[in-house]
Amino acid sequence: MKPKQSNLTPPEMGKLWAMYVGNTLGVCTLSFFYQHVEDKDIKKVLEQAIALSKEFIQETKQVFTQENFPVPVGFTKDDVNLEAPRLFQDEFYLYYLQYMGKAGLSVYSVAIPLVTRKDIRTFFMNALQKTADLMSNVNDLLRSKGKLTNPPSMPIPEQVDFVDHQTFLHGFLGKERPLHGLEVAHLNGCINNDITSKALIIGLSQGAKNEKVRKYLERGENLNQKHIELMSKKLNGSHVPAPSLLDHLVTTSTTPTFSNKLIMYHKIDMFSMKIREYANGASLNGRSDVGMLFAKQQLDVALYVEDGANLMINNGWMEQLPLVVDRKNLSTNEWGGKG
Repeated sequence: MKPKQSNLTPPEMGKLWAMYVGNTLGVCTLSFFYQHVEDKDIKKVLEQAIALSKEFIQETKQVFTQENFPVPVGFTKDDVNLEAPRLFQDEFYLYYLQYMGKAGLSVYSVAIPLVTRKDIRTFFMNALQKTADLMSNVNDLLRSKGKLTNPPSMPIPEQVDFVDHQTFLHGFLGKERPLHGLEVAHLNGCINNDITSKALIIGLSQGAKNEKVRKYLERGENLNQKHIELMSKKLNGSHVPAPSLLDHLVTTSTTPTFSNKLIMYHKIDMFSMKIREYANGASLNGRSDVGMLFAKQQLDVALYVEDGANLMINNGWMEQLPLVVDRKNLSTNEWGGKG
């Protein structure tokens, strides 16, 4: 059979595929949250987020159809039990939107310089702007409710200064300098990611009936807690308070709410975002001990994500991204699937 040709480049295929699948997951989770939200202001931003995800799904699907590209399965109504009892308190939905909004901004901003088709690039630029607007509304709402977890203010420098000694880079031996603003920003941001991830894992694990999935979630919760404690110690060492846990926002419901496939993909996706966040923190860091901490945490998360991917593959839950031609093995199909 002659392979179908496409006007989409590999980066465009990959980013559109990830956008489609990620937003189908978003519709499932946010639609469940919407069933139980009571706060009118939070309900409004959930409506905005759901509408955005549906818009992005529809526009992405339209491109796939025009290009005769097989539309991914992603996640559907079969992956969520909308009749299940409430799993989180209303306040958690804002932190969840904050976390997932950052993930969306990362995907869309990285896509813009990689795509070459003007219409696809414009699509990602619009998605980036609309997601930024959503994030702005979420942060404004968190601030108005006194729940925005920003680090405390820093004094303004008295004058412009320059580093005059290599001790600025030290972190293991000798006297440690106080953290600078970018180090505080990324430690604080990564802790916020971990506390949201930990609360989500607690809720998901309560309804998970598959033993291997439950064990995987338990390991993820422990990893989150370990990283929270290590990064909080760095902040506290410079007398900067760390964000507080969100575990109390999880209800006691044990009713299965999401499919094992959705649970596993969601946690792999969230932990993959941590790899990017830790890398960002390391690249803008100056103290050797902070850089080493980010590097170690990247390794922890990479191993966790790999084990999760293996679990998904073993159960037939992992949908395959489009691949380039394997010219060394054209006569065989080593990677699975029908392509």
